[in-house]
Amino acid sequence: MIGKGSSISSTLGALRYGNNQEKEAKQIYSNLITGETAQEITQEFKAVQALNQNCERNTLSFILSPTVSDGEKLINRELGELTKNFIQQMKLQDRQAVAYVHRDKAHTHVHLYVNRIDLKGKAYNDSFIGKQSQLAAERTAKQMGIQTVQDVQFEKNKALAHTRGEIHKAHQQAIQGSSKDLQTYINRMREQHIGVIPVINKSKQLQGFRYEYQGQSIKGSKVHRSMSASNLLKSISRAKSVVLSGTSVPIAPSLAKVVAKKVLKIVIDKGIGI
Repeated sequence: MIGKGSSISSTLGALRYGNNQEKEAKQIYSNLITGETAQEITQEFKAVQALNQNCERNTLSFILSPTVSDGEKLINRELGELTKNFIQQMKLQDRQAVAYVHRDKAHTHVHLYVNRIDLKGKAYNDSFIGKQSQLAAERTAKQMGIQTVQDVQFEKNKALAHTRGEIHKAHQQAIQGSSKDLQTYINRMREQHIGVIPVINKSKQLQGFRYEYQGQSIKGSKVHRSMSASNLLKSISRAKSVVLSGTSVPIAPSLAKVVAKKVLKIVIDKGIGI
């Protein structure tokens, strides 16, 4: 789950968006309010905000976003509990608040609005509220037994490591016995269901490569250092241009310079060996 927070001054506009029926909005939580419409709740907020004339951004706005799979499983009552837990983590439980769930898209999320001014006229300290929201969302997710940001990132990294390994394995097979022809290399990779996408700059010069596999697009150097553009061209092409789909494409000068240095190093190393 991800939590985002900020201080705002447009309370009415925010509440209207939160309670927008076009987004299938449903109120799932409220505290210290009796109104139902955005106008009514705004007036209740303003009555308390009048106790502190110095605070301009006097409403706190939060977005709580469970993962897609968690959002599909959580019913409104559970989302209300999640919101309540988040509020307690933020130490905002004694203030006016209202929350709405939006289910108009695949990614279910909650819009929460809290009066920054408490019943005694004291303003909530919103320093680093964005970071506070992230940490509170992490703790809430653990408490609720749903995925945290760290859980999602771990799964992504695990999947990415597997994808990089598969691409690198295919690369090693495609590069063996290469005919010093970039298009041949691209075709061999395509046979293994991996797309090699040339990155062309504004000057229509070859700048690098990306690899597409199983819905992921990864820069060559991020797959493996041997697959950076300079290393790849050093291995299969040492010309100032390459042929892609029958068209000659010049190599960007910065990339050509790196390739030339690596080729020169190979020649020197061989000379020393002799």
